[in-house]
Amino acid sequence: MNYVKEAGSGSYEEKKSRFLGAVFPISCREDAQERIMEQRKRHYEARHHCYAYILGEKGEEQRQSDDGEPSQTAGLPILKVLCGAELTDSLLVVSRYFGGTLLGTGGLVRAYTEAAKAALSGAVIVGGVEGFRVRTELPYSLLGKLRFLAESMEIREESAEYGEGIVLSWLVPKERLPLFSDRLRDLSGASLSLAIEKTRWYNP
Repeated sequence: MNYVKEAGSGSYEEKKSRFLGAVFPISCREDAQERIMEQRKRHYEARHHCYAYILGEKGEEQRQSDDGEPSQTAGLPILKVLCGAELTDSLLVVSRYFGGTLLGTGGLVRAYTEAAKAALSGAVIVGGVEGFRVRTELPYSLLGKLRFLAESMEIREESAEYGEGIVLSWLVPKERLPLFSDRLRDLSGASLSLAIEKTRWYNP
């Protein structure tokens, strides 16, 4: 699967109707809804805000909305563009400013498809990375050193839980796991180790 590394936008015009597309990386349904609301506020004069999004390591969750356009003329074409690009964890919204002329079913499908493609053209798309979600417990005294190590190895921190100590979760590319584990032990004097939770594909 592929991912949106950097959000992008693009536009398409058909018989004075303007279709403004924007694509974003997302991590959950709530993230998608927040982005959709942002686009509604940004383009508050637009008549329709149609969208589609895909979530999950294998793109297993898919949603789309025509937002008042005729059935299957907007959300579904947008979803097909996302699927065609083999994207997941991605949201694409197309806002339509009505130009006064009805486009018909075929015209709408074409317009929303082209606006969606234009948005993807303006984004940075990357292939997924196979890796591991790992966790480690550490004292506050080692937090700065461990984060510096992870950053230097381009390993992404996924979450942090703070209490008497700290529990950090990381997404580690498969080929970097042995070296990261070795350097973690060296850094901590062998007092820290990694708990490997599961293998997954993710957005680098």
